[in-house]
Amino acid sequence: MPKAAQNELDQAITAHIADERVIKVSLITRLMRRPELGALAGLILVTVFFMIAGKSSMFTLAGIMNFLAPAAQLGILAIGAALLMVGGEFDLSVGSMVAFAGLIFATALVVFQLPLAVSIVITFAFAAAMGAINGQIVLKTGLPSFIVTLAFLFILRGLTLVGLKWATGGSTQLRGVKEAIEGSSLAEFFSGDVLEAPFLWFAEMGLIDTFKTGLPKVTGVPVEIIWFVLLAGVATWVLVRTRFGNWIFASGGDAASARNSGVPVNRVKTTLFIFTACAAALVAILTVLDAGSTDARRGFQKEFEAIIAAVIGGCLLTGGYGSAIGAFFGSIIFGMVLIGLTYTNIDQDWYLVFLGGMLLIAVLFNNYVRKRVTGER
Repeated sequence: MPKAAQNELDQAITAHIADERVIKVSLITRLMRRPELGALAGLILVTVFFMIAGKSSMFTLAGIMNFLAPAAQLGILAIGAALLMVGGEFDLSVGSMVAFAGLIFATALVVFQLPLAVSIVITFAFAAAMGAINGQIVLKTGLPSFIVTLAFLFILRGLTLVGLKWATGGSTQLRGVKEAIEGSSLAEFFSGDVLEAPFLWFAEMGLIDTFKTGLPKVTGVPVEIIWFVLLAGVATWVLVRTRFGNWIFASGGDAASARNSGVPVNRVKTTLFIFTACAAALVAILTVLDAGSTDARRGFQKEFEAIIAAVIGGCLLTGGYGSAIGAFFGSIIFGMVLIGLTYTNIDQDWYLVFLGGMLLIAVLFNNYVRKRVTGER
């Protein structure tokens, strides 16, 4: 080929590559590519619905705290589930892990009378060990994580029943936690409300509702909400700003290709299983300290709600795509509907219908988005 023609061809190729790099994508296309779009849209629709169908008191400060508290407990589980799903795996044992970790925590405090700090460390250590076992069985055997963690759903629930009967002499509930932690300053990080002084000042200034005595109707922010927001922020930062976040997406998208590219897939997935189990342990600690006791049904079916919240938040069942902030919004939807139904004349049993409907809609929507993003038909 003549040199002049070769130069023209090289220039054309360079221009084409430059054009591809600077090609403009419409705002709608960019929004459609965001995994949390469906959850945000759902949150807006649910909010509008309850503004119309519910009582106005639902969206007062007290009402908002009322539905954010259960949303936060579910959300902590959902964020762990979301990261694991982005990594291409499931954990159906997180609900049972809440009960099992609650057993370990309460037993350490009440039966063995260990300090709160030591009990917390032991609880997280047990949860991390169980998460690592889940991960290693999945990776070493090649079995689907759905099957392995389904087995541990029953194993952990059974161990909780046996352990509680041993610790209490036959009961399935262990009490005495509040008495065991009395006087511990560390308890403030896992129970009660925070920011009480600012809320008292808000009441004095007339910025929030108060009782006739002048005390605020909302004394502070439940500590589980703070944990929920912090965890969502950290998880989002890890996913979108760190190399480990890139590894999570790569491991879930195509594990074989990720390994060939030098991604430590086994280590990534094991870490995600451990994180998910520790998220369940955190929920166990929060709920046990709040109730002052633990029981065998704690966390019952929360694994399904956490996965549904993650799917509503944009996580694909096939892995490699999802968002922690989407799970954040998905959990708030759950809390809003669960508590919001009490502000209406609607039978609360419709909550179960809502769960199934939202799961189906979310899967259909996410499948549509995946096809738009990947160009599949």
